Amino acid sequence: MSERDLRQATARVLDGGDVDGVLNGSFYANAAAAKPVNQTPAKPAKPSHYKVICISMYTEDLRRLDGMVEALKGRGLTKANRSALIRYALGEVDLDRVPKGL
Repeated sequence: MSERDLRQATARVLDGGDVDGVLNGSFYANAAAAKPVNQTPAKPAKPSHYKVICISMYTEDLRRLDGMVEALKGRGLTKANRSALIRYALGEVDLDRVPKGL
C-alpha cells in the first residue's frame, strides 16, 4: 500500500464529523450539554447609569480645565478629573444667567 493510499484510508476512518459526533455523544456528553458548541460568550450588560460621549473643545479650554483639575488635586482631591469637574459645573449653572450669544 502506498503512502497516498494510507493517507486516504486514514482520512476515511478518522472523518472529523464522525469522530466529533461519537465523542460529543458519549465521551464528552456531559461537557457538551454544559457548554454548547460554537456559541459566542454572552457580552456583559452595558451600564445604564452613564454613557461615554465625545465632545469638541478648544485646546485653550482643555488647558484651562486640566489646570483646574491639577489645582484640585493639589488641594487633596485625588479623584478630581475632567468628567467630575464638568459634572460639578453642570450642577452650578444658572440657566437664567447664560448669555444669549452662547
